[in-house]
Amino acid sequence: MNRRAFVSGLAVAAALAGFAAPAAADGKRVALVIGNGAYKSVPALSNPPTDASDIAAALQRLGFAVTLITNAGFDEMRRGLIAFGRNAAGSDMAAVYFAGHGMEINGDNWLIPVDAELKRDTDAANEAISLQSVMLQVSNTTSLGLVILDACRNNPFAAKMSRSLATRAAAGSGLGRIEPVGNVLVAYAARDGTTALDGDDRNSPFAAALLRNIETPGVEVTFMFRNVRDDVMEATRNAQQPFVYGSLSRKAIYLVAAPPADAAATKQANAAPAAAALSAPSATAAGAIDPALVGTWEIMVPGGRGQSRWIWKIMADGTYQFHAEPSRAARPHEGTVSFANGRWTLHALRGLRNYSDGGSYEIRDAIAVITGKLGTGYWKRSVE
Repeated sequence: MNRRAFVSGLAVAAALAGFAAPAAADGKRVALVIGNGAYKSVPALSNPPTDASDIAAALQRLGFAVTLITNAGFDEMRRGLIAFGRNAAGSDMAAVYFAGHGMEINGDNWLIPVDAELKRDTDAANEAISLQSVMLQVSNTTSLGLVILDACRNNPFAAKMSRSLATRAAAGSGLGRIEPVGNVLVAYAARDGTTALDGDDRNSPFAAALLRNIETPGVEVTFMFRNVRDDVMEATRNAQQPFVYGSLSRKAIYLVAAPPADAAATKQANAAPAAAALSAPSATAAGAIDPALVGTWEIMVPGGRGQSRWIWKIMADGTYQFHAEPSRAARPHEGTVSFANGRWTLHALRGLRNYSDGGSYEIRDAIAVITGKLGTGYWKRSVE
């Protein structure tokens, strides 16, 4: 392929992937990491301090300014959270990771310090840290507030706790369901109402999966957690299912910048293996088309001369047509495309030579989330 065709191919890949830009590398990133294992009133947990130490190191490599606290009592956790919240205000990203005991009591979720006794359910307000207060500390960011909790372990506090006559709900297993607002995501090691494993190795199954995935380049943050989910379910033989709560905007958010277009394909949730995802359909045969993708879609792509509008028309017969406005922004072309079972492939037949791409997709109402060579982007239905 000559240089002009190669540059055009990169432009097409950028358009198909929504020209998704990673989070700014120079944006302020702060994190608070807590690992509580040496509990005084119940048996100790072996993994949380090492989990926290390893996660803190990974976050530092990702450009976060990290405060690490291990085996923290109530006062230390409270002071650390207050200081973190002040530092996090206005940052690009703010993250809290907690490993240790956590529980739901009377509909509220609590992270438990090592000096807590929790003889009664009403003691939680004075001896534990509210998850709601943690979410508030990460809510005032420009890009992402992230709370990661490996705190759903089978909890010995619940068994010995006396229930107040003023309340009807006893302490439950694991953490309760939550509904974060704004640009906040909360990741549980095990979905609400279930418990997580501490594990027999250096790290818990959840922490081990998180460490395998969190530094992978070019994986959008929500896809990263989907990969963590699959790894944990595989490691625990489906006994533990991580879960993420919260709803972000259409902006793609990356913890690690996307790799160059010619780098090896990174792991995306629901993506085909690299060899299959990048293979082109037959030049004479149209691909299978998910009916939800049939129609005209558009994205706005930034460039040196301002934004341009890039339009894709997907036909039911497995062909596509592409053009840009203004026309100088990208070369018009057409070819074959397939969208089926969460995977797509494309092969240009006219207008570009020897260009193919592929990856994963999902439909969210009027938005198509397309993951290709250069990352994840968001198409919207065109009025054309």
